[in-house]
Amino acid sequence: MNRAFITGITGQDGSYLSELLLGKGYEVHGLIRRASTFNTDRIDHLYRDFHDPEARMFLHYGDLSISGQLTDLLYAIRPDEIYHLGAQSHVWVSFDIPEYTGDITGLGTLRLLEAVRKTGIKTKFYQASSSEMFGAAPPPQNELTPFQPQSPYAAAKVYSYYIVKNYREAYRIFACNGILFNHESPRRGETFVTRKVTRAATQIKLGLKDKLYLGNLEAKRDWGFAGDYVEAMWLMLQQEKADDYIIATGESHSVREFVEMVFERLGLDYKEYVVVDPRYFRPTEVDCLLGDATRARNRLGWTPKVYFEQLIDMMIEADMKLARKEKTLLDAGYLCTGNHHLIQQYR
Repeated sequence: MNRAFITGITGQDGSYLSELLLGKGYEVHGLIRRASTFNTDRIDHLYRDFHDPEARMFLHYGDLSISGQLTDLLYAIRPDEIYHLGAQSHVWVSFDIPEYTGDITGLGTLRLLEAVRKTGIKTKFYQASSSEMFGAAPPPQNELTPFQPQSPYAAAKVYSYYIVKNYREAYRIFACNGILFNHESPRRGETFVTRKVTRAATQIKLGLKDKLYLGNLEAKRDWGFAGDYVEAMWLMLQQEKADDYIIATGESHSVREFVEMVFERLGLDYKEYVVVDPRYFRPTEVDCLLGDATRARNRLGWTPKVYFEQLIDMMIEADMKLARKEKTLLDAGYLCTGNHHLIQQYR
């Protein structure tokens, strides 16, 4: 039985990847941080108590800042494949906590690679790189496009990218960078713009909310479905030779297009509800990201199955179900705003 170790297992990508690997018969181990509230909701449907003889998912407390523990975990688990998805992954937040972002998103990758090197385990390593690394580089972007990072997050990801290449060349570790362009789903965090839009629009439709505050509506992104993209991660580690790959749909749409289509699907005019708030603009904007995934298509046989409109429909359907539950609770006299609404969102 193949054994995989996933950092960031409780996130959007980690949950879809876990589903994929468990479906292929893997034993899956995940790194999770201790929190005062439960943060495993995306993978609860996959988890079985470890006393169950059929259990194939195991969670381990840890942190990407603790190199010795990472070494101990890898030595004990001895995974055939490592999927490094864990990071401080919010671009705007990286401007507020740049040092932490560099430590976890950048040096966290180094610590994990050092753990692989020190233990001497025979494994394959996947690093979740980001299209944000391209920054101001003109579209379309491919594997040869020079990086021009425009945020502390992007700079940390560039460091991770090059340290993966260095360990691949210096220590002959099978290590790949997957440069994933924006990928969304109903499991996307609610502070990311696409999910923020579909959550708010469905709440507005049911009278639970009256305004949606956004930043730059003209920014363009190449949006795909997270469930498709985790398949590409797995395919990278099934190759004979490690390499780096762009994963993207090859289509770019503006935030305004996304917003307009979501509200239109709900029979609403977004102009009546959306307010542009300058506080949500980044100090340095990334105007257009558009990926060329030719290498992945030719070498991995990977192509996206879900495109822009299908993705929007999928997210609206899920968030409408959630909004209806909220309305039911509200009508019954319960306050149903989530804790994140209590936090002032400056971005």
